Amino acid sequence: MIDTTAAVKQCEEHMHKTVEHLDHELTKIRAGAANPGMLDTVRVDYYGQMVPLSQVASVNTGDARTLFVKPWEKKLIDAIEKAIIGANLGFNPSNNGESVIIHVPMLTEDRRKVLSKSAHAEGEHAKVGIRSSRQKAMETIKAAKKDGLPEDTAKSFEAEVEKLTGIYNKKVDALIEAKEKDIMKV
Repeated sequence: MIDTTAAVKQCEEHMHKTVEHLDHELTKIRAGAANPGMLDTVRVDYYGQMVPLSQVASVNTGDARTLFVKPWEKKLIDAIEKAIIGANLGFNPSNNGESVIIHVPMLTEDRRKVLSKSAHAEGEHAKVGIRSSRQKAMETIKAAKKDGLPEDTAKSFEAEVEKLTGIYNKKVDALIEAKEKDIMKV
């Protein structure tokens, strides 16, 4: 007998992970204010190994437009600057001998529109993941019906999957709407 309860549970877990992934991806899309998460993708050459910036330095905000990157070892300042420039984030870092300073420029209206489109694309990607989870669960329920699952039980499982799909699609929409407001805020 096919375990439809486990399939629905697995569907919900996958949808939850999809929304978490979207939330993480949206932090990489720069809005107006400086945020240490902007540098999460930066990898630094540390004695021949490419490691995340967070493993060789602390990243803090000084104000809404400035990031400070304080390396654990001062000799890494040049490597950190090169890594930030190489990450193509649109930042022009400088240093004061102690830490790397990044002044986050104001966003232009055109750039805001591009970032908003990027956020919507991430949201659509998440919705595709949610629909994929829904489809897998529905296929499992359909197979279970052929295997002898009563029709009313199958209908309740299908209703549960549809309910989960609606809930997680609304979560995606809420995340995208919040990010769009953040991006468009001057």
